[in-house]
Order: sequence, then structure tokens, then C-alpha cells
Amino acid sequence: MDTIEETIFVLLYSGTLILLCLFGLHRAFMIYLYYRHRKNTPKLPENITYWPIVTVQLPMYNEKLVAERLIRAAAAMRYPQGRMEIQVLDDSTDETVHLVKRIVSQLRSQGVDINYVHRSNRHGYKAGALDEGLKYARGEVVALFDADFIPPADFLEKTVPHFSDPKVGMVQVRWEHINPNDSVLTRIQAMLLDGHFVLESGARSRAGRFFNFNGTAGLWRKSCIENAGGWQHDTLTEDLDLSYRAQMKGWKFVYVQDVSVPAELPIEINAFKTQQFRWSKGSVQTAQKVLPALLRSDLPLRVKIEGLFHMGGHVSYILLLLLCLLMPFSVWFWRDDPFKGMSFSIYHIFLFGTFAVGMFYSIAGMEANRSLFVQLLMLFPLMSIGAGMTVNNSRAVVEGIKNNPSEFVRTPKYQAGSGQRPEGYHAPHDPYTWAELAMGLHLTVGVFMSLQYEMYTALPFMILFQVGFLYVSVLSLAQEYAARKATSAEAPEAHQQAV
Repeated sequence: MDTIEETIFVLLYSGTLILLCLFGLHRAFMIYLYYRHRKNTPKLPENITYWPIVTVQLPMYNEKLVAERLIRAAAAMRYPQGRMEIQVLDDSTDETVHLVKRIVSQLRSQGVDINYVHRSNRHGYKAGALDEGLKYARGEVVALFDADFIPPADFLEKTVPHFSDPKVGMVQVRWEHINPNDSVLTRIQAMLLDGHFVLESGARSRAGRFFNFNGTAGLWRKSCIENAGGWQHDTLTEDLDLSYRAQMKGWKFVYVQDVSVPAELPIEINAFKTQQFRWSKGSVQTAQKVLPALLRSDLPLRVKIEGLFHMGGHVSYILLLLLCLLMPFSVWFWRDDPFKGMSFSIYHIFLFGTFAVGMFYSIAGMEANRSLFVQLLMLFPLMSIGAGMTVNNSRAVVEGIKNNPSEFVRTPKYQAGSGQRPEGYHAPHDPYTWAELAMGLHLTVGVFMSLQYEMYTALPFMILFQVGFLYVSVLSLAQEYAARKATSAEAPEAHQQAV
């Protein structure tokens, strides 16, 4: 390799590591903000007398396994008589329609103020359903729950009084988890969500930065939604989009960390990938839509910078994927370095960023009252699977940048613990699984090269990433095979019943 090639490789490789390290340092900064502003936590007003009419919206689409659980939990929430209405916003095209109609009819006969709204098309997907329901909502405040959530009976009592401040436009609470111990995958998802809800949302809200409504387990002032331009469906993250538009209008957001709503974590890797793809692509779409206005505004510089990290953070997936591609070549490039000096120095840059990320999720788990031992034990699989998701999420980022249109693909829910998984409720086939497998094999070659040339500084990260890509790809292929097998087995049975 000549000098020019050498210089280009070193610049590309070290530049990628330095940029990734910056994202790691941002995680450390979130920890600092979280504790620096710990006193800025919201408190309910004393002598509560403010109980506005609340509309509870339950958007769903083909959720026959979890629909009844959600509707009955919502109907059981405590609130002053006659001041709560429920809207079931059902876009379903399967037997969920008949199930939900029966439950709604039964609850209405028991005196519950509940209405069923069914659209003949899914125009706008979830955002379209919410916008449709808002036209008929009586409530000054609107609470939203996705189909896999189970709101506790005291949810409204602990959150609605925050709206006694007329400047408050949205209240978000923390997500809890129904099934975090089902598998390694669900444990990892729980850790990722704890990081977002505890440290990211906690730090941003405490320090006066913008944070976002997360699509569910939260409440909006109806006039805030209308003032900010309403629900719009030109991105896959309508919640993030509306959140920034509302806060740029001057509305105050409240994050209540000590109130939580349990929800189901996806039990299949392909469902998890579908969810992550939607969030990653939607964040990039929203960044392109609202960041220009945010950067031109008179808001403080600290708010603008955090907005860049908040909506642009998914770009780190492309950087991590690039790093995984380059790592085996770095071993070959520095194989004749007797002291391994360059590789040793560069890996220390990445080691520092990795330590910050590990600290971030460990502290988030502690603040959410998880076992520190379990958190530390799960750091390797967390970072490993995170790397394995980079093909999926990088593709989402690229599509978001290009603003390619795509369907809002729901995350399948199976009523965790029931063992049920009916046909049609699995995530769609992902052809890019083969690219994930290829990355795993590419890094496997890198592992053997590291051993052959005694590049032991490279070995830990090489194995970390190799395991992640192989885990994600092999599990994806196995679950796709199981889904096809189950579908083919059910088809003859369905035919016999029809006959």
C-alpha cells in the first residue's frame, strides 16, 4: 500500500472513530445534565382542583390479541364521573373489528363513555387515525395509548393536574416493560428504552432542552396540538414531529419519570428490526422537516445543539457500520507494525467512547431500579446486538435522507406470555438479512486475522461486532423460517374449515 492509500485509510478510519467517540461523549454529557439538574423534577400542584374533560384515544390496527386488555384497562382508569370519554380508533381489517365492537358495546351498556371509530382506509396511518378522532374529541386534554400498553388505574390522577399550568402542552411518562426477562433480546430492548426514558428524556426535560412525546403513554392539551399544526403524516415519527413543532411554538413539556405504563416488548428480532427501522427513518425525516426552522429560530444555542444530536443521532449507525467494514482491513494494514502503535492509539479512542456508552446504560438501569449486576452482565450483548442492527438502521437513515416513501409498518404484538402468534402477525421478510450475515462472516475473517497477526487490541471489538451480526442475521433467518412453516401448516387447516 503506497503513502497516498495509507493516508486515505488512516484519515477515514480514525475520522470514523473520532466521530463515533463524539456520540459516546454526548451520552456522558446526558449523564451530567441528568444529575446537574436533578432538582428540576416536576411536582403535582397542592390542593388539586383542576380536572378537565379528558379524551382517551386508543389507536389500533389488527390487534386482536391485545385490544381487549387495553380497552378494559383504559375503562378502569379513575377520574371524576362524566369527565372522561374513550375513543377506540380502529383501522383494523381482520376479526379485531368484531371483537372490539363487542367490547365497546358491553362497556357502554355498563355506563362507560366509550365510542368506536372505524375508518374505511388507513390514510395517514396512526397520525391519520388520531387526527380523525380529534375532530370528535370533547376533551380539553387527550391521553393516548398504543394497543400493547396497559395504563394503570391512577394514571390520569397522577398526570392530568400538570395541565393546571396553562403553558403545559404535553405530559409524557416512562415506559415500563411487561416481558423484559423473556430473552436476551427483550432484556436488551428494556435497557435501550431505559436509557432513552431515564437519562435522555430525564436530562433533556430537567435541563430545559427539547424532548419528545413518544407516541403513547402520554397526554396532550388539545389546543396545543391544533396550535402546532395538528397531526401530520409526512414522516414515520409523527410524535417527534409534532413535539418539536409544539415546543418551537413556546409550549412547555413535562416529563414525569416516577409514573410509568407497562408495555409489551417485541419478542421477535424481525419485529424489533421493523420498529427500529421506523424510528430511525422517521427521525431523519423529521430532522429534515423541522431542523432548519429550529436552527433559524431565536432559541438558545444549547437547545439547537441538543436538537441536532436528538434527531441526527441515528447517523451514528452508518458510522458504526463503516467501522465494522474497515476493521478487518485495519488488521491487514497494520499487520507488519512491530509495536502495533497506530492501531493501539486509535482503538483507545473508540474504547473511551465505548466506556461512555456502557456507563450510560448502566446508570439508566440503576435509576430505573434495575439490578446493577444484571446491567453490567448485559453490556456486551447490548453493544453487540446494537452493532448487528446497523445494516437495518443505516438503510433506514439513508431512506430517510432520500425521503423515500414507505408504509407505516406496525410492530406485531402477541400478548406477551400467552404463547399466541396467529398467522399474519409476524414482521415482513427482510432481504437485507443476508447482508447482516455477510458482515458477520467478514468480521469472522477479521477475528482469525487478528489472531494470526497477534493484533490483540483489535480482537475484543472484532468479536463484539462479529457476534452481533451473526446473532441478528441467524435469528432473523430462523424466525422467518418458523413463520413460513407455521403459515403453511395453518393454510390446509383453514381450507378444511372453509369446506
